[in-house]
Amino acid sequence: MKSVPKLIRRFVGILLLSSILIVVFNFIALAIITAYQSPNGSPWITADETAEALQSIEQGYVLSDEMTTELHKENTWAIYIDNATGKSVWHSDNLPESIPLEFTASDIANLTRGYIDGYPTFTGEAEDGLIILGYPKDSYWKHMWPSWDYRFIENLPQTILAVLAANVLLIFIIYMVVNTKLLKSIKPIADGIQALPTEQPVCLKEKGVLSELYIKINRTSEILQSQNYQLRKKETARANWIAGVSHDIRTPLSMVMGYAGQLESDTHLSDEERKKATVILRQSERMKNLINDLNLASKLEYNMQPIKPKQENMVAIARQVVVDFIDIGIGDKYHIKWLTDNSLNTCIVNANKDLIKRAIGNLIQNSINHNKNGCKIFVSVTADNNRCCISVADDGIGATDEQIEKLNNSPHYMVCDENTSEQRHGLGLLIVKQIISSHNGETIIEQSQYGGFEVKLILPL
Repeated sequence: MKSVPKLIRRFVGILLLSSILIVVFNFIALAIITAYQSPNGSPWITADETAEALQSIEQGYVLSDEMTTELHKENTWAIYIDNATGKSVWHSDNLPESIPLEFTASDIANLTRGYIDGYPTFTGEAEDGLIILGYPKDSYWKHMWPSWDYRFIENLPQTILAVLAANVLLIFIIYMVVNTKLLKSIKPIADGIQALPTEQPVCLKEKGVLSELYIKINRTSEILQSQNYQLRKKETARANWIAGVSHDIRTPLSMVMGYAGQLESDTHLSDEERKKATVILRQSERMKNLINDLNLASKLEYNMQPIKPKQENMVAIARQVVVDFIDIGIGDKYHIKWLTDNSLNTCIVNANKDLIKRAIGNLIQNSINHNKNGCKIFVSVTADNNRCCISVADDGIGATDEQIEKLNNSPHYMVCDENTSEQRHGLGLLIVKQIISSHNGETIIEQSQYGGFEVKLILPL
C-alpha cells in the first residue's frame, strides 16, 4: 500500500508547512507591530524636546509655539519642576487640578516610572529642573517594576527556539490526534479501490466517519462481481457453442467431402458434373479450414490452447514453412523469395513450433488469397535488440492506410464481399495476432516496401 503512506506524508508535510508559515507570519506580524509602535517611544523624546523648547524670560518661562501645538495635538499637559525647591515654576494651561505643584524626590521617582493620578508621565531633563509630560489616562501602559534575570536574557535565543519547538510539537500532536481516525478510515477505502480492478470481492465494514464511501465501494464491488459472473457465463457458453458446432459439423462435412471426391474422380459423369463436384470439394475444404480456424481462435482467446513452449530456431521454422508451400505447388503466379541473411543460421526463441508455423503459413496464404493475379512473396528473419523479427511481405495489391489502421486495431478481421464463390474470412490474421500475443510478442501490419502488404512478427529472444 503505497498510497496511504503517501497520503500520510502529504498530511504531515502540509502540517509542517503550515506550522512554519504560522511562525514566520508571527515574526512578520511582531516586526510590523514593533515598527508601528516604535514611534510611540517618542513620549520620552518629546519630553526632552519640550525641555529644550522651554525658554527662560524675565517674566518666567515660555514654551515655543511649535512645541505647544504638538502637546495640544496629543492632549498632553506639561509641568516644569525646579531642581532646588522641587516646586513647579511653570506649567501648561491644560494642567489638571488634581496634579500637585510641589514634588519630593520620592514623588519624582514614582512618576518617572509610573503615573500621577492615573496619568502616564514621562520626564525630560532641563538645565535647572525637570520637565514632566502627562498623557491621557488611556494612552499608554507603563511597566512600573521592570527587572529581568540576567541568565534569562543570556539564554533568551535558546528559550525562544525551545518555545517554538514546543509549539510546533503541540500543533503536530493535536493534528495527529484529530486526524488519526480519519487516516485509519482512508486505508480500507484505498485497499478496496485497489482490489476492484483485480476482480476480488470487496466487503468493508459500513461504519465510521466515511461509512457512506464504504457502502458505495461495497455496492460497486457487488455490481462488478455480478457483471463478471454474467460475462464469464456468456464467454463459456460461446466457447462451448463454437466447440460443439465444430465437432458436430466435422462428421457430415467429412461425408460431403468424401462423396464429392468420389464424384470428382467418377469417369461416368460428364465434365460439367465433375466440375461441380470439384467446386463442392473445394468449398467443403474451405469450410473445414474455417471451422478449424474458428475453433483455434476461440481456444487462444480463452487460453484453452496449451502453448508448451520450447527452445526453437525461428530461421529453421520459417524456412520449413516456405519449403512446404513450394512443395505443394502454389502455381506459377506466386513466387516465394527467401531473403534471410545467410549469416543468420539460428534465432532461438522459446515458442511452440506448430503454432509459429501456423502463423507464418497463414500470412503466406493470406498473400495468395488476396492477390488473385499473382504476386511475389518475401519471407525474412532478422534478429536485433534481443528480438526476433519474422517478416512476410508481398508486392500485390496491398491495402490502404485506413484498412491497415483497422487491421492493427480491430478486435476481428471478418471480411465478406459479394462474390460468394470467393468469399473470404479474416480469421487468419486474428489467429496470427493471438498466437504471437500468447508468446508475449507483437504483430505489426503495415505497407510493404515492395508496394504491397507486410506483416511483422516480433518475438522476444
